[in-house]
Amino acid sequence: MTAGIVNAHTHLYSGLAPFGMPTPAIAPTSFVQILERIWWRLDRALDAASLAASAELYVAEAVAAGCAGLIDHHESPTFIDGSLDVLADACARFGMPAVLCYGATERNRGRAEAAAGLAECARFARANQRPGVRPAVGLHASFTVSDETIAEAAALARTLGSVLHVHVAEDGADVADARARGYAGVIDRLARHGALVAGSIFAHGVHLTRAEVAACADAGVWLVQNPRSNRGNQVGYPAALAASPRVALGTDGYPAAMADEQAALVELAAAHGDDPARVAARPGAGALLLAERFGGPVAPPDAAAVARATAALPEVRARAREVAPALWARMAAL
Repeated sequence: MTAGIVNAHTHLYSGLAPFGMPTPAIAPTSFVQILERIWWRLDRALDAASLAASAELYVAEAVAAGCAGLIDHHESPTFIDGSLDVLADACARFGMPAVLCYGATERNRGRAEAAAGLAECARFARANQRPGVRPAVGLHASFTVSDETIAEAAALARTLGSVLHVHVAEDGADVADARARGYAGVIDRLARHGALVAGSIFAHGVHLTRAEVAACADAGVWLVQNPRSNRGNQVGYPAALAASPRVALGTDGYPAAMADEQAALVELAAAHGDDPARVAARPGAGALLLAERFGGPVAPPDAAAVARATAALPEVRARAREVAPALWARMAAL
């Protein structure tokens, strides 16, 4: 077990996936098809009960595995209002420090859907009283939102004194979309709409250039590498992240067994000739990211929290098995 590593980008809504999530009828052949045929169908099928079961399972297993904190990026398009409270309650139950946001998008209902996502970020930021949980403002990815939504999210983050959490250049499709809209790339588009908010969290960055990564560093923006997910989705290796010292480690919805993520990081970095010294700093960088959001160092779950999570896991897993079939049925019907 590797204790003390913060999972700097994940998706608690994926917690039920190991309990029989159906495979798509037609196998995806691109990253966008993986989203369309698997993950965007899963998030549309989520309701309050399935999200609660998923979050409790993910968080309890993360605590038991020694994870020091979670920075989550959430989407459940048919259950937006109140969804962040469900996640926050799971984190509070198991003593897991967390930063939570709703990833606003326009991919299902256009600008109205984006407005609802940003409204949930604002509502939660203003209402949350849990000392171990902090808010952020989320966007799914720039290729699923308009320029207006990017600008509104950036303005909201500044109004709330918070930051943005966004998928950035995970796949070449994100870059192609930005260029088709008339921008030099994803970072140029975000920058022109005020979205390089200091302290923000840009997940992936696989298809960024070194100049774009350096621009993020200059703006005080964090990048988060997700080795297992990037390998599994076959989107490439983010070699340009070497241009920034502000790079943390995440799992992108894979379980928060950070020893496994660190091992994948080391293996893939060596295979791609990445700088060993810079790579070695990434697992520890998440604690600095989390400290920025909390205004100081954040203690990981203590021994009592680990014991509670371990003791609760049989009940939590039983609940997951009970709830999962209805989720898969809704997902299959979409």
